[in-house]
Amino acid sequence: MYSPHRRGLLLGAAAGAAGLAILGRPSIGNAAVALQGPLKPNVYRFRLGSFEVTTILDGLAPNDGPHPTFGADQTPEAAAELATANFLPADTGVNSFTPVVVNTGTQVILFDTGNGPARRPAVGNLAASLTAAGILPESVDIVVLTHFHGDHIGGLMEGETAAFPNAAYVAGRTEYDFWTHPDRLSGPTENSAKLVQANVVPYAERMNFIEPGADIITGITAIEAFGHSPGHMAYNIESEGRRLVLTADTANHYVMSLQKPDWEVRFDMDKAKAAATRKSIFGMLAADKVPFVGYHMPFPAVGYVEPMGDGFRYVAAGYQFDL
Repeated sequence: MYSPHRRGLLLGAAAGAAGLAILGRPSIGNAAVALQGPLKPNVYRFRLGSFEVTTILDGLAPNDGPHPTFGADQTPEAAAELATANFLPADTGVNSFTPVVVNTGTQVILFDTGNGPARRPAVGNLAASLTAAGILPESVDIVVLTHFHGDHIGGLMEGETAAFPNAAYVAGRTEYDFWTHPDRLSGPTENSAKLVQANVVPYAERMNFIEPGADIITGITAIEAFGHSPGHMAYNIESEGRRLVLTADTANHYVMSLQKPDWEVRFDMDKAKAAATRKSIFGMLAADKVPFVGYHMPFPAVGYVEPMGDGFRYVAAGYQFDL
């Protein structure tokens, strides 16, 4: 007679025997399969109205942290607690760098140029990643520099040659005037100012200097975001009713700088103003439910924020841009 119990035992015994046979079988060639290491995508592209937006991963840089880079005015224990509460290690961080390309259909606009292989060989991958994305350096029409920190201007030059030979350049007047002042060539600003002299000043005659509120082209407008650097700017990008804000370095960490916008960040040159700018810009994004792309957000660096206590919670984009 049929017995479900007996049939289950027979099937289980057969499966067990098959499993033993598989486990006992030597691998082909009697050699282990080599591990290939981590693999992370470095290009992400989506439509925004009639525009096409591509985020490009310039690289990843592990570091100690998050404290005191983030929360220098807080205790190490407070920073560790916040990291742990968000499933992050308390003593290690990873910084990512994400330039952005906007293709309007008639112009290709690159925002920031990454670290550059000469400055940071293990991270300066913009040129290779652009090629992988099908964007040739000579096809870039405009290079927009959100500010002049090294991880944003390092990729302007390929040795002694312009990395984007056919491009016009856009930068904030306040940022340029600050970094090119002779006083910056000594003291704590010396290294950055020397890089500005080498990588930015040669383009001065091809550079359009703008103020907040200026349009780069129709649909792309500069937003004042001072504090991280004296002339740091964000950009509103809008096409056919679809909107995205490029926040650059307004926030440098998706947990530390957003959930605790008042916490000091080592890289912010005017820490109080940078904190006020974070609260203002991300407050607007949260209220209007506007997506943003942040230079140091986890790749592909596109997401939203919602109010959370005295700060904001980062919500990575899902399939919104696939529709």
